[in-house]
Amino acid sequence: MTCVLAIDIGGTKLAAALVDEAGSMLRSATRPTPRAEVMVALAALIEEVTGGGPAPEAVGIGCAGPLDLAAGTVSPVNMPSWRGFPLRDEVRKLTGLPTMLAGDAQCMALGEHWLGAGRGSSALLGIVVSTGIGGGLVIDGVPLLGPNGNGGHVGHMSIDPYGERCECGGRGCVERYSSGPNLARWALANGWTPGAHGPADTRDGSADARDGSADARALAADARVPAADARALARDAAAGDPVAVAAFERGARALAGMIASTAAAVELTKVVIGGGVSAAGPVLFDPLARALDDVAGLAFVRAVEVEPTTLGVRAGLAGAAKLAWDHSRSAV
Repeated sequence: MTCVLAIDIGGTKLAAALVDEAGSMLRSATRPTPRAEVMVALAALIEEVTGGGPAPEAVGIGCAGPLDLAAGTVSPVNMPSWRGFPLRDEVRKLTGLPTMLAGDAQCMALGEHWLGAGRGSSALLGIVVSTGIGGGLVIDGVPLLGPNGNGGHVGHMSIDPYGERCECGGRGCVERYSSGPNLARWALANGWTPGAHGPADTRDGSADARDGSADARALAADARVPAADARALARDAAAGDPVAVAAFERGARALAGMIASTAAAVELTKVVIGGGVSAAGPVLFDPLARALDDVAGLAFVRAVEVEPTTLGVRAGLAGAAKLAWDHSRSAV
């Protein structure tokens, strides 16, 4: 059976899979991303997936950025041990296979276009709304990567030139308004009390207490601590907390401005939204639909369809596999 090796690299986890031409995952595995010696962990993961299985023809990698496609290097913001790291060449040396590289959000978009909610779309924008906001464009079935591999970086489009200063140094970036941590940050600053409108999302501190540290003992003394993250915010918004609702409306409006602007520039036909914050469901998608109806004017901009991901966490691996399959076919 012919297959390719797909790899998805992020600050939280490493994932790999053998994927056939139909997109079925024959074997897969994940492991946490270590703070150091990432390549050692990745090599072990590749061996786990490929050892004893069918031999892959090529490798596709989706990795958090920024990246430089010409050099094949990556500098993920949340992986400090990799700065200008020659990922493409290192994986090529490790596997002995042709290796393709793209951004993780670009692979998400390509995966959704191949197998998910974006299937058949002539102009697709995939958006990952999570700790940050990433994006990828697939036009006529081809990922629009850009000269250095950073095309579709919609999280840092400015939706307000007089707006808040973003962590990237820009001003009014959509990420500053719509990412998970920034949704929660704004809500807390405006009086949100997590769990006030329903059962608190909690974490169990009992296991942490075993190390005997002062912090762990304090956590164990009150072993169930309310979270103050986007998941808790979504739950409270669904329960009617007015500040939580307002936070999602604010974030959705920023997303709507970015989607409308991208649609006007590229003539999008479909937008697929994934990432952890997309799991909020109607709490996010209902105000997003209302905001798009308000900010979009031209008929072709208003015609854009917006849907949640259907592949979920598998989208990145699917897109990485599609990169590898497209390379294999073009090389024949």
